[in-house]
Amino acid sequence: MVTLPRLVVAAPSTGSGKTTIATGLMAALRASGHEVSGHKVGPDYIDPGYHALATGRPGRNLDPHLVGESRVVPLLLHGAAGADVAVIEGVMGLYDGRLGTSGFASTAHVAALTSSPVVLVLDVARMSRSAAAIAAGMAVFDPSVRIGGVVLNRCRPGRNADEITGALEQHGLPVLGMLPPDETLATPSRHLGLVPVDERAESVALIERLGEQVAAHLDLAALLDVARSAPGLEGDAWDPVLALRGDDCVGFETASFVPHDAGSTDGATPVGQAAPVGRAASASERVETNTVEDQSDRPVIAVAGGRAFTFRYPETEELLEAAGCDLHPFDPLTDPALPEGTSGIYLGGGFPEMYAAELAANRSLLADLRTAVEAGIPTVAECAGLLYLAESLDGTPMAGALPAHAAMSERLTLRYPVATAASDSLLTRAGEEVTGHEFHRTATSPAAGTEAAWTVDGAPTGFSSDTVHAAYLHVHWAGYPHLARRFADAARSFAPVGRAASASERVETNTVLSSATVDRVGLDTPPPSGSGGSTSGVADPLRHHGDVEVGKGLLDFAVNVYPGERPSWLDEALHESLASTAYPDEEPARAALAKHHGRERAEVLPTAGAAEAFTLVARARPWRKPVVVHPQFTEPHAALEQAGHSVTEVRLSARDGFALDPAAVPDDADLVVVGNPTNPTGVLHPAASLRALVRPGRLVVVDEAFMDAVPGEPETLTTTRDDGLLVIRSLTKHWSIPGVRAGYVVGDPAAVGDLEAVRTPWSVSSTATAAMLACATERASAEARERAERIVAWRDHLEAGLRAQQIEHVPSTASFVLARPGAGVRELLRDEGVAVRRADTFPGLDPEWVRIAVRPPEKTDRLLSALSRCKR
Repeated sequence: MVTLPRLVVAAPSTGSGKTTIATGLMAALRASGHEVSGHKVGPDYIDPGYHALATGRPGRNLDPHLVGESRVVPLLLHGAAGADVAVIEGVMGLYDGRLGTSGFASTAHVAALTSSPVVLVLDVARMSRSAAAIAAGMAVFDPSVRIGGVVLNRCRPGRNADEITGALEQHGLPVLGMLPPDETLATPSRHLGLVPVDERAESVALIERLGEQVAAHLDLAALLDVARSAPGLEGDAWDPVLALRGDDCVGFETASFVPHDAGSTDGATPVGQAAPVGRAASASERVETNTVEDQSDRPVIAVAGGRAFTFRYPETEELLEAAGCDLHPFDPLTDPALPEGTSGIYLGGGFPEMYAAELAANRSLLADLRTAVEAGIPTVAECAGLLYLAESLDGTPMAGALPAHAAMSERLTLRYPVATAASDSLLTRAGEEVTGHEFHRTATSPAAGTEAAWTVDGAPTGFSSDTVHAAYLHVHWAGYPHLARRFADAARSFAPVGRAASASERVETNTVLSSATVDRVGLDTPPPSGSGGSTSGVADPLRHHGDVEVGKGLLDFAVNVYPGERPSWLDEALHESLASTAYPDEEPARAALAKHHGRERAEVLPTAGAAEAFTLVARARPWRKPVVVHPQFTEPHAALEQAGHSVTEVRLSARDGFALDPAAVPDDADLVVVGNPTNPTGVLHPAASLRALVRPGRLVVVDEAFMDAVPGEPETLTTTRDDGLLVIRSLTKHWSIPGVRAGYVVGDPAAVGDLEAVRTPWSVSSTATAAMLACATERASAEARERAERIVAWRDHLEAGLRAQQIEHVPSTASFVLARPGAGVRELLRDEGVAVRRADTFPGLDPEWVRIAVRPPEKTDRLLSALSRCKR
């Protein structure tokens, strides 16, 4: 018998406050010195996240449907190992279980299986004695369930509380506390339930507040007495090593668990050898079996984590580790590539739809993931993982490793099915059955691949092959450990022959080709000209700009100037500047810009637009190996050539989403120029990636001409004080003053001084300095934010229209979108009266691409109509 004080927190219905009370109780008990184990009845992933934060231990699930009745107590003992009290949070109403099964997998079912007393939470905000009637009825409904006490939620002391307490005590139900109403304790809802703890920045403070409130208003000593009244439990704790060796895996076709288990079965088991089925392994055996001596035999499993992928059962990871795998978490939002040496990929659940734009922006990882799946690296994906592998999610590009598109749906899919393996696959053999759960508001088209993963309710669902298993269905592998065993075996046997190099590896295989003035570093063989392809009719592609595309009678989608009226205060400042007869004085503007960005005067230099800044950079030093990251605004490249420098191009690839890998920049580059967000791709590179380019003896120049179109400017480097870093900004686009030529440089004072030393006197006009002064105020900042938000809304409308016409485009963060309607479409659009910017003059792009400026919806609809006609 195992002694484990424990209780179940239950309620008559969802929304009564179970999570609040249970999580607060865990936190309060921990704060009072107890080692607390948190558990959740049912399949839910979110509540265990709060439990983990409250207890400092992994949150665990207890679900007879997912793992079988016989494993509930062993899993409880496993999760509670080392704890002196366990708190089990219920699900839905106390007696609500799987429909049609008389309450199977309900809170009451788990309470009975674990012989745990129940603490009933009653929301009495709108009740009096009726609350006692509900509790009394629940207490006698099932003799196998014992209610040890009641907590009144949203209840203040007073006459009504006394009325309820008296009625409950008449029926032998003691009141263990009253929690008053407090809206600050609410956990916000998401379309599938509560918001995951990893997505709430204030989660720690919330848990602390819950614990304080529970400690103040509930009788912890009485609650512990209820927990200690639980009888001892028979049986052993669940052990992942034994689960992989035991009956759960016997009879399931798979490779051997540990390669060395063909030895003696008499006496002690040799190190590294599995104990025979039917004999429990000793503690020393389990330790040794978990530690594979030959590290080359420990396959690296990349496990998706971070805010977008928070849903996975800890037992799944424990089974994989017991099977000899080396788990490496990675964050799909921020990590540029899969972990080094990956030979298996596990993509669990979460809310990728809430982070679709950020996931799509991490193009280098998407490309690495797609390459890995195509190369045959064993990959398991559940729900969110399925969406991440799809071609797109609500029109936003994803990894493209599965031939499916996903979209949000009005219909909530909520089921607790028995699923049948539709075919032999990475995880399954045709005809095998598992239990699982689905809970999602998305759908894929198609719903299943040529080889489905499962058959659920008679319909095929998901995608499978010898190396991939992807479906909406969540399966608790503690109930089916042979799935972990098969996955581990497949990862162990994977040979990474033919796999494309990761981003970090590709830099070693890049080819440098020389011409008269240009070296090119890139993944694709560059065309002979300075552009991405044919540039017929253009004398100098590097000097080609969008304004030449515009003509009389043409609707302008070629120039990236904000299409609205200028603010009256800006016009007034511009007009007033013309009244002066003095030479330009840039000092007031310099001081205002420095204050605006929190910099010193020596760190700021006004310029005649960004173009002058690029010229100054080109002439400031005798660059040995200047690098320009393409495709991007070509003026820096042209300025360097004009100054007599030989330019090295680093070309970003469309198949990688034009993502920047800092390692692709040659180590000996002493100047690196890169746009952010980049013109024409609209890609916003992470600030960390750009800062990774900085090193002694190198100047990194970041063109932020379009950063003010990004709400909040999350990746700006204007406030970053790194030696060897310069940021170039422009006022012309966002403020609709391209004729004024107003820009400035912010950054390393030594580099700013070098630029100032080669500048022509009075290059910045009085009108430009007036614009700088006017646009460096709080009023201007507020207007800039409003303009940025409008651009986002207009751009969303444009991108939705492009998706509707199935026109490939790059998800943008700027005031333009790079689209690929096909060669010749630009010319056809001109015939329709619409001007877009040709993109083949940008190095790395060809005539299939065009850049489309963001405009208000009424104008965008005219463009989209013209595009539709051009495609016919």
